[in-house]
Formats: sequence, structure tokens, C-alpha cells
Amino acid sequence: MNLKIPISVLVVIYKSNRDVLLIERADRSGFWQSVTGSLDAPEEDLVLAAAREVFEETGIAVDCLPKGALQNMHQQIEYEIYPEWRFRYAPGVTRNTEHWFALEVPENTPVILAPREHVAYEWLPYEKAAQKCFSRSNGEAILKLFSADKSQRE
Repeated sequence: MNLKIPISVLVVIYKSNRDVLLIERADRSGFWQSVTGSLDAPEEDLVLAAAREVFEETGIAVDCLPKGALQNMHQQIEYEIYPEWRFRYAPGVTRNTEHWFALEVPENTPVILAPREHVAYEWLPYEKAAQKCFSRSNGEAILKLFSADKSQRE
């Protein structure tokens, strides 16, 4: 098993009506989240990692969407890796740095889940999506995206 790199991306996928896509983890029933995943290599570009994870987890090809659909939110957080998932990392690694992205998709975008990773998906109004996320920081990323969006329109 390849050890995970403690640098990851989180991608909030949303539609113009502000509905947000959440996906339920296959390994933890009831754990709903946005697309997330670790870099494949320490030097992997964050934007490319975000696009790769979106495609792997949802079947959505970022390169087929309008230019600029994937946005770097220029936000990163550090969090403690759940003890039950630390075996995936090198010995002694307990913290992960996560970089936030947002991806706007067209209304009729199909979602094709990777069954080993996720078992269900749903589109929710962003406030409900933020509440449903098992990770507090995932909910914060969703709320930050739409608070930034609101301030740009005012």
C-alpha cells in the first residue's frame, strides 16, 4: 500500500442555484462530504490534484467545463487526521494540510460515483449541505464560498 501524502484538496462542487454536491463515504455510513483527496506526489500541482479528484470521485471532467469553472479559494487549513485513518500515512504523521477549491458545474451535470469510495450523492441548498458535512471544516468551506460570492455581488 502506498502511504498517503498529508497534503490534500477539498473541492466544493456547486450549481448556479447554489445547490452543493455532497457524497457519502463508502467506508463510513452517514459521513457526507465534498470531494476530497490527497496529492499523488509531493510536487503534484494543487489545481491538477483537484481536477483529478473530482474526476475520480464524481466522473466530472473539469477540462470539459468552461474555463475558470474550477477556482482556487486561496484558503488552506491544517487538521488532525482521525486516529483510525493514520495507518494510511507514514509513522508519526498526525496532521494534514487541506487546500480549498470551488467548482461550478452546469445544471444537468451527471455524477458517476466511484463505488469503492462513495455510495450515494445528493444536491442540497448550500446551508443544508454545510450542516450535513461530517467535517466541520468542510461545512466552513461551503459557507465561505457563498459568503465570498455574496460580498462580490454587493
